[in-house]
Amino acid sequence: MTLQLFAPTKACTTVSLPASKSISNRALLIAALSRGEPQVLHPALCDDTAVMIQALASQGGDINVGAAGTAMRFLTAYFATREGMTVTLDGVERMRQRPIGVLVDALRTLGARIEYLGEEGYPPLLINGTAMHGGDVVMDGGVSSQFISAVMMIMPAVGGGRIQLTGDIVSVPYIHMTIAVMRDMGAQVEFTGNTISIGEGYTGNDYLVETDWSAAAPWYALAALLPHSSLSLEGLSADSIQGDAAIAQLAKRLGIASRFTAQGVTLDTSQFIDCCCSSFADMASTPDLVPSWSVLMCLLERSFRMTGVRTLRHKESDRIEALREELAKLGYVLKIEGEDAISWYGERTAITQTPPVIDSHGDHRLAMAFAPAAVRFPGIAIDGAETVAKSYPSYWRELEKCGFTIKGYDSTNQALK
Repeated sequence: MTLQLFAPTKACTTVSLPASKSISNRALLIAALSRGEPQVLHPALCDDTAVMIQALASQGGDINVGAAGTAMRFLTAYFATREGMTVTLDGVERMRQRPIGVLVDALRTLGARIEYLGEEGYPPLLINGTAMHGGDVVMDGGVSSQFISAVMMIMPAVGGGRIQLTGDIVSVPYIHMTIAVMRDMGAQVEFTGNTISIGEGYTGNDYLVETDWSAAAPWYALAALLPHSSLSLEGLSADSIQGDAAIAQLAKRLGIASRFTAQGVTLDTSQFIDCCCSSFADMASTPDLVPSWSVLMCLLERSFRMTGVRTLRHKESDRIEALREELAKLGYVLKIEGEDAISWYGERTAITQTPPVIDSHGDHRLAMAFAPAAVRFPGIAIDGAETVAKSYPSYWRELEKCGFTIKGYDSTNQALK
């Protein structure tokens, strides 16, 4: 589906945000591992959580998670613990390009029986559930926090143990998110230095899922591009367990204040800083903010350099290369500096297509990140716009509500609800 976007000159609305899919999938997995029947309240209603719910209710066989990377990692760990159950776990072609060897090796240390059905180290996987055991595991902390979280969450169900992390640890806030959900659902977890110690068993507490801070990023970008607007984001809290709440601090650098109320957060742009100062940021703890923030910096004509981006190579798309390709369509020359940094220092090229057509690369974060570019490029089109259903199915309706004109989109289309 291709949508063409025309932005308003001012946006004044209250925005509905989805529940966090990251928290939802953690809570759903832990509920499935817990004794009793703990309830996950206010889970995200999106493709990724639908995949988790359906898979967790299955009795084995062939399971295809589509493009849901979190589900692939978490379900690999979960099904390894299901004694007597055999599962083939697969996904879209892009999923077969996303490495999973670090996770499989760690699970095998705990007794898991997992085989590769294709290329070594990559899905699809044949998982024969068995009686796993607790113990000590050594894992590379610099590959993916989802691997670490997957092992953490099954530990209480297999007897507990310790995870020793080596190297630089990426996306640390996601590990702390996992710890917070585990503790709230009755597990004993301690994270000291590079060691995570986990006790045996969950008590099976119900869990209420937070509103998603990651989904707030394009709205902060829109506020910066339309600084005379009034945007309120429902459900967000200042004491969130989500690392992407850091978007509020990033926006503060632009003079955008986050005013918290009982209903959520209102974006105050009255002190917006309209200048071309440079921006430098380490994004290792918040990689999901990189698409929206890098697109915004270009649109504001602000030079920037971001480090800590290497994990973006293995997301729903190669987000580094995809950002370079799509920003080039808007005339911005993104520089890739080695494996862990990107930058833009003002270099521009001619735009060859008017209006530009942005390829989402099947990546929800990219589709959402480029939508605010309609403020600078009226009529910009997003190809593969349906991919937002992965985390934020109502995104296009919310843009329409705040004054966007969206062609090629029917707000009554049930497929986007």
